Amino acid sequence: MAVSFVTLFQWRLNSVLLQQENEILLGVKDQILSLVSKLDEVGSFLGDPFFWTLHARETAKSFLTLSKPELGKEEKEQMVSLTRKLDEVTGVSGDVERIWECHKTWVSEIRGTLRQADDYVDDFIVKVYGQTEQDQKESNAEFGSEIENIKSRVSEIMNRRPQLGFSPNLEEDIKKLLRSKFDEGTPLVSCMLSYMNLPYDLKLSLLFCCAFRRVYRKTKADLVRVLVAAGLVQEKSGELREDKAHENLERLVDLGMLEEEVSIWDSYSVPSPYYEFSLSVMNADDFFISTANLDSMIISPMARHVSILEVANTITSMNNLQHSLFVSAKDGLSKASSDCLRTVYLGVTHSKLTELPESIGNLRNLQTLDISWSESEIEASNGVLNVVQLRHLKMYQSTNDGEVGVPQGISRLRNLQTLEGIYAGGGIAKELGIMTQLRSLEVRCVSDDHADELYVSIVKLTRLQKLSLYVERVSESCDSSSSLQYENSILPCLESFSPPPLLQTLELEGRLIEMPLWLGSMQNLTELHMYNCQLSENPTTNLKFLPNLKYLQMFNAYKGRRMDKEFFGVGGFPKLEYLYISSDNLVEWTEIEEGALPCLKQYLFSTA
Repeated sequence: MAVSFVTLFQWRLNSVLLQQENEILLGVKDQILSLVSKLDEVGSFLGDPFFWTLHARETAKSFLTLSKPELGKEEKEQMVSLTRKLDEVTGVSGDVERIWECHKTWVSEIRGTLRQADDYVDDFIVKVYGQTEQDQKESNAEFGSEIENIKSRVSEIMNRRPQLGFSPNLEEDIKKLLRSKFDEGTPLVSCMLSYMNLPYDLKLSLLFCCAFRRVYRKTKADLVRVLVAAGLVQEKSGELREDKAHENLERLVDLGMLEEEVSIWDSYSVPSPYYEFSLSVMNADDFFISTANLDSMIISPMARHVSILEVANTITSMNNLQHSLFVSAKDGLSKASSDCLRTVYLGVTHSKLTELPESIGNLRNLQTLDISWSESEIEASNGVLNVVQLRHLKMYQSTNDGEVGVPQGISRLRNLQTLEGIYAGGGIAKELGIMTQLRSLEVRCVSDDHADELYVSIVKLTRLQKLSLYVERVSESCDSSSSLQYENSILPCLESFSPPPLLQTLELEGRLIEMPLWLGSMQNLTELHMYNCQLSENPTTNLKFLPNLKYLQMFNAYKGRRMDKEFFGVGGFPKLEYLYISSDNLVEWTEIEEGALPCLKQYLFSTA
């Protein structure tokens, strides 16, 4: 694991040089590149097979400690045998524990130094934002000097690096050990060694996928945001880190280390025993802390990422060393936005927030802000406009139509890719047309007064992959759960709308006078949700020939009472995997015709 921290810090330094907001750093480009070169030397040393063995040994010991009650006798013997064999193959003799501890101490020292350096980079970015040109020059000079000091400290630690001096053919000996001693007869150890042999970016990606308890399953889009914020993807000019993070998740799925939940679309979890192995690594390294209650834990100053669930009280302070903070808070967020200046991911969901404090603008390093499912009416403050590195802004309130107001000037956030839960009235609809970098947009409370302007802007968003449009509900004297409340809530002007060409996911809520013809020509569409559309015509007539549609959900989308075999006959929906149809009017449906829906994994028909 040690070599991965070196590489991630190198990626961070290179990323800083690429970011336009940090052009001030170009004055110390040579010092930064010199430090990156010195870190190449450190990474080369830590890449020695001996340190792989050290990491494997520590993971095995941690796994034994954490999983002791659940492990059977045979499994325990496997792990103990692995530890002994690793000692033998490295040629360690004498006081084995003292020798291993000596090397662990040196690794901890180099890692601690790089963590401090990473924090210094964060603090500098926060400091220079908004400074005068003269102050920036002075800060720039201080930063260059500190980079030189960091390089000197790294060199000094490298001069004290331990002498490995073990088996000269260690790498080959390890391979022989793995082939001869741990095969199909020892599945638990084989599984662990497969995990150990992952590339560092995949290994760290798996750790973050385990950061959330299994009851808190995450979608692939959620996990992508987490991996990007954590810096687990190397930034390259002209490429989006989100795309690389998505690719890494697909690789973990192919390896069987990440599984899609069969019962929940686009939801993923880490299966056993990879989940337990990942927890062992996090425990051994104080890498990630996950807890159910803030009051029941002590956060290690070495921890970089913290997941807190079901916080009972307002978050008033937080150790400012945390880089990622995932919170489910019941009362709110106050001083956390001042105390967590280095935070890159902040999730405060299911809270009673009544306002997003202006101090949120202090979080210059923040990349993801998630305030979804707020239980109170809330608006985004002007402070969010100062979070210049923000890439993903997710909002939703349980009151009204779920919309959250955003300040004018939101288009200043040039890095923003996700903007969800917003109200587009008051000039915001027109401003969206400038935000051509957006990939996911969710607009709530759509109405006639801004719909035309909104659709004109959306057409300009040529990179958009996900679009959600929710109508402004017209109050009716009926049960709020009934589809009748949407009888007069018409999603306006959709007939003349033209969707962006790369759109893959579409969500529509609100009554449709007729099925938009353009829906049947969306070649890239893979996921479609239709809520309370109240169509009189059969919607599948236009949808069944979509070549890439995998997920279809229709909730009160059709007024018909019967679903006969022509709905899902042979030849339609060639790639559909998940089908959910729920309707107040539905009283009868037939079995799906044999040979129809060849890729179907799960379907559900029900009355709403």
